[in-house]
Amino acid sequence: MGRVMCVGFPLVALVVVSMCYGLADAEVKTPNLRWHYYKVTNRCHDAEEYVRHQVNLFWKNDRSITAKLLRLVYADCFVTGCDASILLDEGANPEKKAAQNRGLGGFAVIDKIKAVLESRCPGIVSCADILHLATRDAVKLAGGAGYPVLTGRKDGMKSDAASVDLPSPSVSLQKVLEYFKSRNLNELDMTTLLGAHTMGRTHCSFIVDRLYNYNGSGKPDPSMSVTSLESLRELCPPRKKGQADPLVHLNPESGSSYNFTESYYRRVLSHEAVLGVDQQLLYSDDTKQISEEFAVGFEDFRKSFATSMYKMGNYRVLTGNQGEIRRYCRYTNKGNPNK
Repeated sequence: MGRVMCVGFPLVALVVVSMCYGLADAEVKTPNLRWHYYKVTNRCHDAEEYVRHQVNLFWKNDRSITAKLLRLVYADCFVTGCDASILLDEGANPEKKAAQNRGLGGFAVIDKIKAVLESRCPGIVSCADILHLATRDAVKLAGGAGYPVLTGRKDGMKSDAASVDLPSPSVSLQKVLEYFKSRNLNELDMTTLLGAHTMGRTHCSFIVDRLYNYNGSGKPDPSMSVTSLESLRELCPPRKKGQADPLVHLNPESGSSYNFTESYYRRVLSHEAVLGVDQQLLYSDDTKQISEEFAVGFEDFRKSFATSMYKMGNYRVLTGNQGEIRRYCRYTNKGNPNK
């Protein structure tokens, strides 16, 4: 279960990066992606600097963009692969309209970065690459580790809500693990990536079953601490049709500061997780042990998160003659009403 941990972030051969971040066994085959693709190919030499600058500007005004971008990457990669299909508005019912994707944000960040890059390097940098570079930079600003983002992705050509099969926050741990494994991610990756819930918010409708009718029992989830149950019930009273659906922080310790910390795992161990899927990390010896290690080892969590984000970001990417470079991230080039 352990990973090789190294200090620092080497900017040399990927094999060295792989050794330091445990990527050697990542089973990611992306022969057409490259480290600093746009600089090496001299197609948009400062592309990554442009992205980083815009992320810094956004983050200074709204630190929630880290959580929003992380969720966008998850919603994108886990469905049809990391092809930026989650960004498309095109079609009668695109992915972003699926019930599981309710409350997605961060689109304005990507739109702005794309506009900047199009003004400097038109038709060169894909929306898929922008999404991953921006997310990496936002995670680092929030306190996470920098991690390698290989670039050279192409953008997908279609988006359909019917293809969205993201698991419910109330699904069993075994089902979630099976889902992650189907995306070439293991138990350590799953436990690590769920740690993204150390930041962000969720709608009460996603947790109301835990608070009032767990598994149809008419009672709350018995795994919840009394204190956590009481505080969440105050924020999420029984809701009738047509009433507002409030937002609650996934990790009150992070709250509106949106800091990337290990406190998520401490809350899991204290039975104070907000989402049912997070609390279930205690139901497996392996995931419980990982949670215990991360709860007292922030650097281990940061580095493991870097590894798992790298792996997730290279799942079923489009390269070469596949896909296209969109000129506007919300539409394919053919369907762009502004062309």
